Amino acid sequence: MKMSVTTTQHTGSAPGAAGVATAKPATTSSLARRWRGAGNLAPALLFLGLFFLAPLIGLLLRGVLEPVPGLGNYEQLFANSAYTRVLLNTFSVAGLVTLFSLLLGFPLAWAITLVPRGWGRWILNIVLLSMWTSLLARTYSWLVLLQASGVINKALMALGIIDQPLEMVHNLTGVVIGMSYIMIPFIVLPLQATMQAIDPMILQAGSICGASPWTNFFRVFLPLCRPGLFSGGLMVFVMSLGYYVTPALLGGAQNMMLPEFIIQQVQSFLNWGLASAGAALLIVITLVLFYFYLKLQPESPVGASNAR
Repeated sequence: MKMSVTTTQHTGSAPGAAGVATAKPATTSSLARRWRGAGNLAPALLFLGLFFLAPLIGLLLRGVLEPVPGLGNYEQLFANSAYTRVLLNTFSVAGLVTLFSLLLGFPLAWAITLVPRGWGRWILNIVLLSMWTSLLARTYSWLVLLQASGVINKALMALGIIDQPLEMVHNLTGVVIGMSYIMIPFIVLPLQATMQAIDPMILQAGSICGASPWTNFFRVFLPLCRPGLFSGGLMVFVMSLGYYVTPALLGGAQNMMLPEFIIQQVQSFLNWGLASAGAALLIVITLVLFYFYLKLQPESPVGASNAR
């Protein structure tokens, strides 16, 4: 009896040992399959390292090494009242442009979604055509329209609304108008895609349950549009922070933004250290905003891990 029990125990333990023995090769083979095509990424990684990471690291190093090693450039950037005004102008313009782009782009995206398919395609093509037009041409067009002798001032004076031309160029007004027009397509495209994916039966179910049109809009439709609002708003805000052409042509010296400040420090004063500090600040702000965007998106890995 003892011999049979011992034989049975050894026989029963053999499959477990074999399973343990075969588990490691299976894991190794799965890792080998996972990294089998990693060598194909080497040219792309080399390209990014040479032409993106290396210049970026050099830029960041200049901000702390020139003209003397230390954080003097960053201290000067935040301590000088003229430089802090540039930072304030940058964030205020980016915030206003994002707000007006959302207010104008939301109803436009909604109209594209609601109208018949053919009309919606035409409106969307017009939006895309405005985005594909040269940025410089669009900015100069607004410069012609908004100047003292432009079409808008002449029309307002002809209608008797104003007695003298309004100052709408070389100030904050012109910058916000011109940049909002340029940024509207970047709001419309993600919003329209989000609205197109919403099932109309959801809104109909809200109405059947007794929700008023306003309640249905604010409690049902608007939350479903949140991914498009977040992605479009973040895109517009980040792009507005780094915009140069439109603020340079439509703005003035009192409304200088950070990109103009960086160009001025490099071209006029050859102050590469301070310009690098300003550029590094833009990069950090962009990364922080992108991280918070990922946290607010429940379907993203960061948002899902925080939700758990």
